[in-house]
Amino acid sequence: MLSPTSGSLRRGRVSRLLHWIGSPYFRYRHANLIHGLRVGLAVAMSIAVTTGIDVPHGVWATVSVLVVVGGLQHYGNIRKKAGERAIGTMLGAGFGLVLILAQTLTGSLMVFFVLMCVIAGGCAYYAIGKAGYVALLTGITMVIVSGHGDLPFTTGLWRTANVMIGVVIALAFSFVLPQYATYSWRYRLADNLRECAKIYGSLLDGTPLHAEETARRFFAMSQRLVQSRGLMESVSKETDVPIARLEEIQRLHRSILAALEMLVMSMPEVSGASPSRFAVACSPREYAVRQQLLQMARALRFGRVGLLYRTVDSQAAPQPCPDHGNETTQGMHWLAMRFVEQVERLRLRLSEIERQWNIEGARPLNG
Repeated sequence: MLSPTSGSLRRGRVSRLLHWIGSPYFRYRHANLIHGLRVGLAVAMSIAVTTGIDVPHGVWATVSVLVVVGGLQHYGNIRKKAGERAIGTMLGAGFGLVLILAQTLTGSLMVFFVLMCVIAGGCAYYAIGKAGYVALLTGITMVIVSGHGDLPFTTGLWRTANVMIGVVIALAFSFVLPQYATYSWRYRLADNLRECAKIYGSLLDGTPLHAEETARRFFAMSQRLVQSRGLMESVSKETDVPIARLEEIQRLHRSILAALEMLVMSMPEVSGASPSRFAVACSPREYAVRQQLLQMARALRFGRVGLLYRTVDSQAAPQPCPDHGNETTQGMHWLAMRFVEQVERLRLRLSEIERQWNIEGARPLNG
């Protein structure tokens, strides 16, 4: 028999485990695993439903699950794609039933195939436009329901029913532990800002930056930058932040990486202009930007938006020495000031919309 103390400890462990699994950062780090489990459970449910009540042609419910939810990961995508997929599925099922009915009434396979080709051509025409996804899914569902003219009308109805069962199951599971694009966007930006702070800190500390290792670090940051770009539409839908605002943040993000890379490449290799002289000659603003980058990264990572408004401590920065205008370091300080300006602008842009992206401290995401 369990004692009250052991039972309380077990409940505490379970509570911590559930909190850990439900945390946004856990879902961000294990997004692929969670998505795979979600789709696997949805497929299992479709098999159980159609097999359990012996629905004819139940395999098409499973196919529909994979078509609908297979590529859905972020909540912002789900809200948009759910409507598109429902419309495309219903249109396709309707066209498929019309084709079967036309073939039944005319008894001509030629009529069936001509109509199918015309509808497929129409779907392809619209598939390269704004409604491309709806059109593509319409064509796919039409072929699933109608076959190649060898199916009776009742079979078409069953396939339509299975498609709709699959859509309902897929949409239900798509909202289980969804991965919010807003968190993914924030964490990637935070990782890049933290990495920028480390590299800039190496310049200030005089730590040698090896070309191969530095190139690898900048490549990783560029990858996160590109991934952030792909999330912007979903972030905009989740937070109601205008896409133009996010585009500006993306541009500043890119400018910061470019300025830092140029700063690293301009680092003199001769002993007469060592990295330590660059640090000593830095102005307080140049010196303190490392701390500002770290504060912005923490604000994005943990939702502590107060860090965006905190003044960085520049008292410990060495005062500029007389060789600040030395030809060997003058270009580096010009780049450093541009870097500081871009970081400050990014801080301002993030602070202006913090009520939208700071989900923990402001409001839940739009549902």
